Amino acid sequence: MRLTVLVPGGSGQLGRDLAALSSGSVDVVAPGSAELDVTVTGQVLAAVGALAERARENGSAPVVINAAAYTAVDAAETDEERAFAVNADGPRVLAAACASRRVPLIHVSTDYVFSGDASEPYEPSDELGPRSAYGRTKAAGEDAVLGSGASSWVVRTGWLYGQSGKNFVKTMARLESSRETVSVVDDQVGGPTWTADLASALMELAGRVASGDGPERRILHCTNAGAVSWCGFAKAIFTHLGADPARVRPCTSAEYPQAATRPAYSVLSPASWREAWLTPMRPWEEALEAYFRAQ
Repeated sequence: MRLTVLVPGGSGQLGRDLAALSSGSVDVVAPGSAELDVTVTGQVLAAVGALAERARENGSAPVVINAAAYTAVDAAETDEERAFAVNADGPRVLAAACASRRVPLIHVSTDYVFSGDASEPYEPSDELGPRSAYGRTKAAGEDAVLGSGASSWVVRTGWLYGQSGKNFVKTMARLESSRETVSVVDDQVGGPTWTADLASALMELAGRVASGDGPERRILHCTNAGAVSWCGFAKAIFTHLGADPARVRPCTSAEYPQAATRPAYSVLSPASWREAWLTPMRPWEEALEAYFRAQ
């Protein structure tokens, strides 16, 4: 089946990897926020309308994958109004536009909607308890999408890194070249996810959704498999850089205070993705190795 996919947030690291999947059978339109601001209703309505028309003209199935998000976690603590506009109001308008045009919507969310008090991987049905403005606004966005009447799916992920934009892997690479040692928190555990792998997974889901075979479960979890602390992740990055991982020193969250509280444990269970008969994500260690090979 041919697809025409609109990706709001196309200039972000996930959006760019989704755009890179454009091919003979997949037509990806990935506008950045300067071209499509999801907080501007008129722009959203026009973009979804244009998507539906473009798909009709080229005989393909339209799908929206919403990668637009306010992701400055600490800044959101003092700028929650703007974060809410992008993370909640924008998805609400986008979902309404998709519902009116009968275009399916896949909305990308985050592990930060959970409290982090768990001791085993979170399932989609687990109770939410965000501890930051970012998490609260993303949780509100999930509710807006799922309550819109649109044919919609929410895909939660976390700890993203890619070839473009700012991310933890790039930060560690920069610090490795400028500092003798680096202190990294060792009491926050999650699942690092390469955006190239996530983009492929979302496109697979888009194909299923467009064919009318979308998963019955409307919330899915998708990260590279496995779990690690930020400190453990940093050590793995140093190793790939050819640096001594012992130069990464563990510290506690209390020793590295930040404006926003992060969940101590935000590992997402892969069961929902697997049970939907979608391709399982490879381990985070293999994804990180592939990321560095792609440099």
